[in-house]
Amino acid sequence: MSGERDPLASIGAAIEALKNDDALKVFLVGDESIIAEHFPEELMHRAEIIHTDEVVSMDESPVDALRKKKNSSMRLSVNLVNEGKADACVSSGNTGALMANAKYVLKTLPTIDRPAFMKAIPTKGGYTYMLDLGANSTCTAEQLYQFALMGNLVAREIKGISSPKIALLNIGEEEIKGHEMIKEASILLEESSINYVGYIEGNDIVEDKADVIVTDGFTGNIAIKAMEGTIGLMVSVLKGSLNDASDEDSGSNGSQFALDIFKESIDPRRHNGALLVGLNGIVVKSHGSSDSYGHYHAILTAVDEVKKEIIPKMIETFEK
Repeated sequence: MSGERDPLASIGAAIEALKNDDALKVFLVGDESIIAEHFPEELMHRAEIIHTDEVVSMDESPVDALRKKKNSSMRLSVNLVNEGKADACVSSGNTGALMANAKYVLKTLPTIDRPAFMKAIPTKGGYTYMLDLGANSTCTAEQLYQFALMGNLVAREIKGISSPKIALLNIGEEEIKGHEMIKEASILLEESSINYVGYIEGNDIVEDKADVIVTDGFTGNIAIKAMEGTIGLMVSVLKGSLNDASDEDSGSNGSQFALDIFKESIDPRRHNGALLVGLNGIVVKSHGSSDSYGHYHAILTAVDEVKKEIIPKMIETFEK
């Protein structure tokens, strides 16, 4: 109920997901009258509406959302995962509030200090995973090491790579570059059993040099939003150039077709859905401004994590 385009974006995404996956069932948590008005009757046998008129706003303090809104659509959704009624929770609401509620209700996995937001980012050869993307503004070297271990497991299971390449995001590839926290994390990773390939710079994120890129949430959030803004700029400039040339270029229809392919291939909505890794349950954060197409892909992310049994495998890994 609390995303910028909700509830229609979430409802539309749920409808699309149900149509494309006969095994899927959904809980729709929010205002029953609004949901029922926009949800088709023919799909109701695989959906259950859980009513609440309490909503966490985008500008609400995470602490207030946690303490004062225990019946919010967000809190009830996370509760469903904790109670074992749902396999995953997907929300496009207030990021801080989702983080606070999920951590409070589900708790972190054994030996994990903090959960982190992790998502797929398009690259020249496919995609790479990056974490943290905003859950933790500052991190210790040990926490970055934990992020790397979690990223390694997800990449191994989802991408089917036996030994994913793990890198640390830094201001240079040389060992002398970066602050002490990055250097300490690098030492921990070098001494680990995972396939650590060293530092990676921001301009190499899309170059397929790593399957998992690890950073703190402050840096990661800025990096991912800068990339999304750059994609928007590129599409805008290319579209403007085609429009300017359309009257003179007889092949403009072909150029427009090429632009459409370009837009689809790097569309951030196709990689929407950040997994909050490190929790004892699956929680996926959809972009707050996401439309139904983007939110649909966040649901696909959640379904994939469930099918690959990421939580049981992560518990097994960290208990060892």
